[in-house]
This record gives sequence, C-alpha cells and structure tokens, in this order.
Amino acid sequence: MYFLIKRIITPLLIFLVLCLPPHAAGAKQTGPSFIRDAEIEHTLRSYARPLFTAAGLNGDDVRLYIINSDDLNAFVAGGQRMFMFRGLLERVETPSQLKGVIAHETGHIAGGHLARTHDALKNASIKSIVGMILGLAAAVAGGGDAGMAMMMGSQDAATKSFLQYSRTQESSADQAAITYLDRTQQSGRGMMEFLEIIGRGQYQPQSTIASYYRSHPVSSDRVSALTQRVNASPYRDTPDSAEDVIALKRMQAKLFGYTRPLPRVLREYPVSDTSVEARYARAIAYYRYPDMTKALAEIDSLIADFPGDPYFYELKGQALYETGDIMGAIAPLEAAVRLAPDEPLILTLYATVLNATGNSEKALDILTESRLLDPNNGQTWDQLGIAYSRLGDTGMLAYSSAERYLLEGDAAKAIFHAERALDFFKEGSPLYLRTQDIITIAKQQQQTARG
Repeated sequence: MYFLIKRIITPLLIFLVLCLPPHAAGAKQTGPSFIRDAEIEHTLRSYARPLFTAAGLNGDDVRLYIINSDDLNAFVAGGQRMFMFRGLLERVETPSQLKGVIAHETGHIAGGHLARTHDALKNASIKSIVGMILGLAAAVAGGGDAGMAMMMGSQDAATKSFLQYSRTQESSADQAAITYLDRTQQSGRGMMEFLEIIGRGQYQPQSTIASYYRSHPVSSDRVSALTQRVNASPYRDTPDSAEDVIALKRMQAKLFGYTRPLPRVLREYPVSDTSVEARYARAIAYYRYPDMTKALAEIDSLIADFPGDPYFYELKGQALYETGDIMGAIAPLEAAVRLAPDEPLILTLYATVLNATGNSEKALDILTESRLLDPNNGQTWDQLGIAYSRLGDTGMLAYSSAERYLLEGDAAKAIFHAERALDFFKEGSPLYLRTQDIITIAKQQQQTARG
C-alpha cells in the first residue's frame, strides 16, 4: 500500500467530517485521511466498472476514494465521486454485499441526487474548508456559538444539507441498483444482507454502523420494495465468483495489516493460518513493526506461490524502501512494473525509489507515464518536481510544483509556482495554457475563501 495514510485536504473534506458521527468528528479534528493502494483500487474498480457501464456512466469519469475511518458508510459527492469508508470495506462479508453498496451509490450518481453539492463546493478553497472543519469540531466539542460563527464565517452554502438523502432518493437508488445488477447478471441479495448488517447497529446512536443510517434513511416501504425486486430477479441466486471472493479477502487483510498494531493482526491472522490473506496481513504488520526477517519470509512465500502477482512484489519493494534498503527495493519494483505496467501508483513508487538512487532521468520517464494514467496524484507531481530539479529543468519544476499545490489545495503556492513557470513556456503552447488555468482556478479558490 503506497503512502497509505497520506493526509490531503481538499474541498471535499467537509463531506467527510459531516458524515462522521459527532464523537468521531470531534476526535478527528485534523480531518480524515485518504487511502491509496493499487491493488485495492483495482479490486474496487473491477467490482464497479460493470455497474457504471450498466448505469450509462463512463467508468473513467467516476472517481473512487477510500476514507481511513472505522465508520461503516459510503456516499457520493461533488459530481461523479464515490467515497467508501474503510469500515465498510472491512465489514462486508461477501463481494455481492460490497457490489450492492456500489450499485446503490451509482444510482445516486446516475440520478443526479447530489448535483447541488457539486455547485456549492466547486470553488471552495483550503481556508474555507479548514474553517468549516474547525468550526464543526468546535461545535461538537461544546464550542456552541463560537463553532457556528466559525462555520458561518467560512462558506455557509457548503455547510447546508449535505449528505441528507431523502427516502425517495434512497428508494430510487435501490431500484436503480437492482436494475444495474440485473443488467450485469449479478445477485441483489447482497444488498439485503448489507441492510441486515447495518440494521444491527441502527439503534446504537454512538456506533460506527449507525452513521450509515443517518446519511441513508431507511423505511419499511423501502425495504419491502427492495425485497420484492431482489426476489423477482432471475439472478437472485447467482453466487460470487471465486476470484471476487479471494480479492475481497486480500483487500480486507491488507487494510487490517496496515491499520492495526502487530499484536492485533496476529490475533486476527495467527501464524497457524497459512492462507494467502493471513500471510499477506502478517507480512504487512511485520514490516511496519518493523521485523523485516519475518516480513520477508512471509512475502517471499507469497511470491514463490504466486510469481505472476505484481502486488506481492510491490509490497516487497515498498517494505525494503521504507526500512532503508533503497537499492534492494529496485528489483522487486521492476518486477511489479513489468507485471502491472498500467498501475500508476506502482509506477510512482518505483520512480520514487529511482529518484532516491539518483537515477532521475529514468524516474522522469516512469513518472511521465504514471501522470498520464493518473494526473491527480500529488505524490507523482512531487516526484516529477524532484526529477526536473535534478535535471536542471526549472520551468517544468515550477509547473510540477504548481500542479502539486493545486491538488493539495494551497492556492497561494500554486499561483506562485505557476507564475514562475509561465516565464519558461511559449505563449499559447499547451503547457502555457494549462499553467494559466492553474492560476485561474487557484484565484477562484482564494476569492471563494474571502467571500
């Protein structure tokens, strides 16, 4: 998992705070974090892409985000953006349950249920968002009027009615979800099972499960209508594929290994368990401890059993790099890139190691490819800046820095570096025009923050 708990503040963070239960919002005043991982994102996309197509959406236009929170929740916001909480990914018991959630949220996107929130946040700046987060946290912690004043002083329109789905919208999303599942010849039983799971926590106000009920109201009519559609489907008894089951177990083991201390991982995945997912979780927990002898023993056993799996090589390379063996990380990452040449997170990790060894020329080639596959990864732009700096390209260093800071929400720094970059580009060229766009967007963010 590449830079698993990298904190990023964007205009969408207000959604993340508002959907947390009050006690959690107060405890996470710095805002929740995003999880980026090539394998997990690949698994989620493999589940989601057929459903997006069935809904008439372009799968490349829908962005998936994973929030590092124990809460069992999911939502869409700001256009075609879907947010899945780690707690939900860990709690679902079958792929069909997770696919049911994805299909339901796809119904919200296709139905345009949150179109107004996109308009409210499209120009939100880092300062206004931080103001709203701190204001909400102050109100939750007992700040009362002071907290409300802070929020009112930020961007009032962006604090109203977010994630408040109506029961009509929920029923509509349910029905759309069953339609998408039928079109892809998949069972809707997982949706019903998931409602049963969260139903166990609906009367526990402080439970992490209850947060799903707050943002997705449930009625008896909704449950009845959903049950009828599921039971009437010719695909209601279609089982999950073995491949999907394995992918879910690996995803859950990986999340567990990265987010729990070693003793907790060993209780959940004891050394007597020799399954793929158990070895995976232990390998991650061992290297994070760190105990590289045990970590490498587990990883090498996985590579021996699955020599064509890029993600085990990726893990080995990351573990070696993050524990100081930079040169040792190169070979496994080269293997990972060879086996998964279109995974931008793996490409960026490999290039990061190359930059660390001083081979910035090769790193630049790899990073350029990664950027084309995923232009919204701040780490890629950061490493591009390092490579351009070492190669003496001041204009591209400034441009890369501008892109990075725009992604991170720092409008002032984005403008500063973009204005520097303009001096190096031919007027009217694609890079010149893009740099102007960065300045325009960043200034809009500043105006929104002031206004």
